[in-house]
Amino acid sequence: MDARMQGGITEDELHGDTLREECGVFGVFGHPDAAALTALGLHALQHRGQEAAGIVSYDGEHFHSERRLGLVGDHFSSGTVMERLKGDIAIGHVRYSTTGETILRNVQPLFADLWGGGFAIGHNGNLTNAITLRNELVRAGAIFQSTSDTETILQLVARSQSPRVMDRFVDALRQIEGAYALVALTPKKLIGARDPLGIRPLILGNLHGAPILCSETVALDIIGADFVREIEPGEIVVCTREGIESLHPFPPQRPRPCVFEYIYFARPDSIVDGRSVYNVRKELGRQLAIESNVEADVVIPVPDSGVPAALGFARESGIPFELGIIRNHYVGRTFIEPTQHIRQLGVKLKHNANRAIVEGKRIILVDDSIVRGTTSVKIVKMMYEAGAREVHMRIASPPITHPDFYGIDTPSRDQLLAAKYDLAGMRDYIGVDSLAFISVDGLYRALGHAGRDAEYPQFTDHCFTGEYPTPLTDKVGEQRTDQLSLLSEIA
Repeated sequence: MDARMQGGITEDELHGDTLREECGVFGVFGHPDAAALTALGLHALQHRGQEAAGIVSYDGEHFHSERRLGLVGDHFSSGTVMERLKGDIAIGHVRYSTTGETILRNVQPLFADLWGGGFAIGHNGNLTNAITLRNELVRAGAIFQSTSDTETILQLVARSQSPRVMDRFVDALRQIEGAYALVALTPKKLIGARDPLGIRPLILGNLHGAPILCSETVALDIIGADFVREIEPGEIVVCTREGIESLHPFPPQRPRPCVFEYIYFARPDSIVDGRSVYNVRKELGRQLAIESNVEADVVIPVPDSGVPAALGFARESGIPFELGIIRNHYVGRTFIEPTQHIRQLGVKLKHNANRAIVEGKRIILVDDSIVRGTTSVKIVKMMYEAGAREVHMRIASPPITHPDFYGIDTPSRDQLLAAKYDLAGMRDYIGVDSLAFISVDGLYRALGHAGRDAEYPQFTDHCFTGEYPTPLTDKVGEQRTDQLSLLSEIA
């Protein structure tokens, strides 16, 4: 029997066949409920990371740090934890879920007592020269307490010889490569910084005069704050009692924000660079229908991320939209897999066919992306078992052929389905009657461009094109290096 047809999705497959963003950040300055607001903001950003959460606050005399493994609501809703987070300045962080070992010492924000005062930092993204820098720092005598690339930034700030904290911070940023959106906290400042290409998002808000920094606009919505603007690529903002200062210490570059924020990572109700994420995803589906429509009876999304694209596909194609797959929102990781029979049932813990909609129909399944393809195999098999006459799969992103090094947890290239097979091979592997992806130009059209400018691409799209916008100092050959992340241990 084909190994793909044996049993349900294993735990590694279930968590390894989706794209996982590194994290989300939040910060507030000058509000009496700073920690509580930060916890609420992290709730809104929970989709960006479910493995761990942390908050650091400052009360004018002391820093207070609370870091926990698990969801925000499990630890930061009420009680003694929140009571200990005193002060009117705070920053917070959520981290993505993984199947690896959990290590509390890596949970952010990280904090250290530096020359001149305490310094806390939270990081969304990934540095592409973190291993190189770390090795240099360790050889020079640095003592690391975590395996996170964020600590590399902290160590660089600590070792800078510049007299002012902001100069030391800038000095550290000048040495790092890759993608970052940072929030940092000192006794007098809330600091936000975005990498020169703007790969990772960071926005500025305001709540009754209190500046807010966060990864997405939904974090402003949950606390009733106003959107002010996006932090510009390469910009550093400094919030103090005197107001907000903007610094631009890097030469200007053409922005290259990560296109996956629109495809997958950002919440549908967020606004990214003036675009409604929900509307962009619907437009992706519309462009997909223009490029690759097929005769069918019903359009079915793979929930939940495929829903907006499926709506756009259905509207453009004139084929009815139906919920042919029902998702169980209350299941976590598979809690028991003692036998092959139980493993065969594993996929239905998360998704189940709506037989009344599927049976006897020619269906179009719409999903946001395909990574390894293992989940797609199981869902397609489920559709046929529910009586589907034909199954056609349409994907609202181009084929993912290259790994990411900027904060998206992707497999190595040899595990990416689109890197191993051509379109016909992927179709046969998944087991569908037809398979199509939106084109790269179609992706750009959905974002309001005529197509991809080959000379000056408007987005970071290396997962589809292989064109990485920054140096990859830690990269070895064609394989994904051991990026410093929350749960990776350095030998």
